[in-house]
Amino acid sequence: MSDEKPAGQSVTSRVLRILEAFESAPSSLSLTEIAQSADLPLPTAYRLVRELTQWGALQKNAGGRYQVGLRLWEVAQHGGRQLRDAARPYLQDLFSLTQETSHLAVRKGREALYVDRVYSSKRVPRASRVGGRLPLHATAVGKVLLAYEERWMWDAYVTAPLEAPTVRTHVQPARLLEELERIREQGYATTFEEVRPGACSIAVPVLDRAGVAVAALGLSVLSTQAAQMTRHLPVLRGVATRIGASIDRWAPVDLSARLPAATDTPGSHFR
Repeated sequence: MSDEKPAGQSVTSRVLRILEAFESAPSSLSLTEIAQSADLPLPTAYRLVRELTQWGALQKNAGGRYQVGLRLWEVAQHGGRQLRDAARPYLQDLFSLTQETSHLAVRKGREALYVDRVYSSKRVPRASRVGGRLPLHATAVGKVLLAYEERWMWDAYVTAPLEAPTVRTHVQPARLLEELERIREQGYATTFEEVRPGACSIAVPVLDRAGVAVAALGLSVLSTQAAQMTRHLPVLRGVATRIGASIDRWAPVDLSARLPAATDTPGSHFR
């Protein structure tokens, strides 16, 4: 790779690619791994990583590898803060009433973005984390978010290849469309080992006063408890209603992570 900057490639875009390398990577990366992931010459990566480390966006551990720095983590906590602040007390209530891992997610393109989570002490296989993303079709919160979108979005979603994290993930388009129809009718979604073996989930929509699903509220439980998941529906729906009312009460809340842009055409929001 040449150290010359390709046409149209700004310093900002290169810095963002470096940070993006940590999004789904192990907790730490070597300089070479960062350069390869960001598709940058090693000297360029070294210079930019050094500046990011000096600012505090990255930090170097005792083994000479780089990880996300505390200053970047502090800045990132402001992302989705209004929604988290509005929902957090109710999410804690949900955990207190069920003693199960409770989480809140919004739609980001083709994925469910986990905004907040309260963890149970049960050893449920963990599929994601706060700030993490999972395919909409493989998670209960994601299926709810997709089911409450317009029907043309369903069709746009299933035209692209559907990732299968496990052998139980529903990736047949016709079956998924039927499932979305059922979720929309019954008002909740469930999964059984579609992301991780040993884990299942149930979720309901968080609706605003216009009936738009601005988020999804869910529980993750052990697969051995799958048959009993629906007993949590009354409390899930009650807490989701309270969150929806709270969001309306303390509006404006930034929900741009979920909503398509005004200039989007059908299918473009799933890129």
